[in-house]
Amino acid sequence: MGMTMTQKILAAHAGLESVKPGQLIMSDVDMVLGNDITSPVAVNEFKKLGISKVFDKEKIAIVPDHFCPNKDIKSAEQVKYIREFSKEMGIVNFFEVGQMGIEHALLPEKGLVVAGDVVIGADSHTCTYGALGAFSTGVGSTDMACGMATGKAWFKVPEAIRFELRGKPARWVSGKDIILHIIGMIGVDGALYKSMEFTGSGLSSLSIDDRFTMANMAIEAGGKNGIFEVDEKTIEYIREHSDKSFKVYEADADAEYTETHIIELDKIKPTVSFPHLPDNTRVEGKFGDVRIDQVVIGSCTNGRMEDMRMAAEILKGRKVHPDVRCIIIPATQKIWRQAMNEGLFDIFIESGAAISTPTCGPCLGGHMGILAKGERAVATTNRNFVGRMGHPGSEVYLASPYVAAASAVTGRVSSPAELEEV
Repeated sequence: MGMTMTQKILAAHAGLESVKPGQLIMSDVDMVLGNDITSPVAVNEFKKLGISKVFDKEKIAIVPDHFCPNKDIKSAEQVKYIREFSKEMGIVNFFEVGQMGIEHALLPEKGLVVAGDVVIGADSHTCTYGALGAFSTGVGSTDMACGMATGKAWFKVPEAIRFELRGKPARWVSGKDIILHIIGMIGVDGALYKSMEFTGSGLSSLSIDDRFTMANMAIEAGGKNGIFEVDEKTIEYIREHSDKSFKVYEADADAEYTETHIIELDKIKPTVSFPHLPDNTRVEGKFGDVRIDQVVIGSCTNGRMEDMRMAAEILKGRKVHPDVRCIIIPATQKIWRQAMNEGLFDIFIESGAAISTPTCGPCLGGHMGILAKGERAVATTNRNFVGRMGHPGSEVYLASPYVAAASAVTGRVSSPAELEEV
């Protein structure tokens, strides 16, 4: 029996010729990741092991990003704790304010993850790195602690679902619309503990940023990981950002999948996930008249350079609706500076939007844009659960930067095409 991309990567890292779904394996890991919420717990567990040093100072990344810059005394103490641990252990990849970014945008940008890697992170959206042909998945803080100590992790080899992408997305359609379409199609548990593997001729029409967005939200379909077939765009990105060696794994022709879905990209429309689950999707023309109070453009899902450009394309020469607060959060310092140098900040500020330093902030209801009771937000984030961005009586609508920016202008959930009609 042949193996999928994910199965091949896991077999290689477990020192095995082959693996099969359901098999328990011990795998080497190439990167262990934590943030300011999960790392303190992991550090506590690490200290309980009685080990005096981490397995590899260069293969651990700790990125304070959720409540950073520190929003209160507790968050300041959390970061101080992991800062001191990182210094004590000599961890190379500790990224402080001024150097940090949203973790899942920062690590690829820094060249810390490449094709063929196994990455575990104490954050559920660690699956983002599958965009580069890596196996990456979220784990608990205890697993992070053991990973820091041993450089290994236990996995149950996942089954896989194959998504064959065909065609080219239409105007105003991005990777966010594609993954929301898929989640709406299969449901929030449609890929439960399975690998979501993306392939097909349609890959060539998707940018690396599109792929990061799609892999990032594999967890919102219940996936163990999302992974993209490596092509020339992937290799170009890796070589531009990293000097690490990498290995490309391709699925065997006889690899087994529990399901195969054909995704016709040219048929996908701008899509929004309505409260309170990512699979509660509606497409352009069926949004209704939903008035909003806030728009957030950013996060580990859509805070990259292409996302900034999408927002600017919509906001240029237009004004944010007087009833709407529009908050734009570039995901890293590099993206922040590039957006500024390209003149996008002038567009944002002239439109009436606010620009933040990199932070997860409002995505998890942390800070920098909390919702009050009864308020509604359109956000380029990844989750719209009850109370996700603030009060349990608030609502979050997940959308692409195009849709989010158009909604900021109209004051209601809107497609960019509506602005063209005015």
